[in-house]
Amino acid sequence: MRISKVKGFLLALLFAVTLGAATSVQVTADAATYTTVASKNVKKTAYHKKSTKGAIYNQAHNRRIATMKGYPNTTWYVTKQATFKHGNSKGIYLYVANKAGSVKGWIWHGYLTKGKAPFGLKYAKNAVALDYTTGKAVWSKSANTPRPIASVSKIMTLYLVLDKIENGSGKWTDVVKTSDRGLVAMGNSASCGGFRFYSNHKYTVKELYDAALLDSSNNAAIALGQWVAGSNAKFIKMMNAQAKSWDLDRASFVSASGLENSDLQAFGYRYGKANANMVSAKDVALIARHLIQDYPRVLTDGSVGSKKVNGQLCYNYNNMLPGRKYYKSSLQVDGLKTGYTPLAGYCFVGTGQKTGKHRVITVVLHDENEFTETQSLMNHAYSLGMNA
Repeated sequence: MRISKVKGFLLALLFAVTLGAATSVQVTADAATYTTVASKNVKKTAYHKKSTKGAIYNQAHNRRIATMKGYPNTTWYVTKQATFKHGNSKGIYLYVANKAGSVKGWIWHGYLTKGKAPFGLKYAKNAVALDYTTGKAVWSKSANTPRPIASVSKIMTLYLVLDKIENGSGKWTDVVKTSDRGLVAMGNSASCGGFRFYSNHKYTVKELYDAALLDSSNNAAIALGQWVAGSNAKFIKMMNAQAKSWDLDRASFVSASGLENSDLQAFGYRYGKANANMVSAKDVALIARHLIQDYPRVLTDGSVGSKKVNGQLCYNYNNMLPGRKYYKSSLQVDGLKTGYTPLAGYCFVGTGQKTGKHRVITVVLHDENEFTETQSLMNHAYSLGMNA
């Protein structure tokens, strides 16, 4: 093989790796082509990947359709079997297609095993589906491993706000101090703010509650924490004490808002030695369960799409609510909280109650497609039972 041909072949392989699993890639080589020795139709049968090895090709084997690594939880349906000859060797290949029929081609039989693919989430690093009624996890993925949870942390902050109002030591109409220089600066920050504290307005608990729940306002969450406990440090101690009282051993807080200390330091709100709140997916789900059980109004409050607070639009980024891109009427999602920082990735704790089923609480942490994967997780949880 001449050097120019070697370079061309290597470039083709490099593009194949770079473009990803779902991309059809032209692969040319000087090796003997694949020829069909025999072929037959077979009864449609479900298969799934045996490992991350293997790829699907066209029949001539000069175009790669997809890799098994790129489709870790896909069920493939086999309808044909063939013997291909390549050089001096022969092998049995299967013609496969995914359920939608959008990806199809030939793969060596040794890369697959019979049966439907087990359920899994491709992107979320940690996840759980919790039966709200029983408090038991019905499905999980590394659910006991603590990791940063970004603004999902606010469900604990809002629990303690609601608790103070419920026990009579605070009112919705109480005015919250918002003049701290750090809080004002945070509201003006493009990366850490968005909700502004204006000096000519006195913000109430209810206004900041709406800003924190719907708009995920970081300065509103911190100001509320100071209103609850008297200082930021005292409030974070309350957060940890509350987690301990619920026996949540995989929850540790250093921030009322979910921002990491690396961001909070610039505004004077760094607390503790750790950089971030570290909470497991299961403990997040259990915090959400306590919040809904004790203060069910959070579902009504959290299902509002958007609301103006002192003239500022507070937009709810839960895109599984009615009217949003990922809304599914069968799932009846009515909450609860999104979160994102570069460290934590996209996080989402969702909840809904399908007709005839128990309410489900789902958590996905460090995801890339948090709403799509939450849809899949909720549907899978319901497929396991959870009957009312």
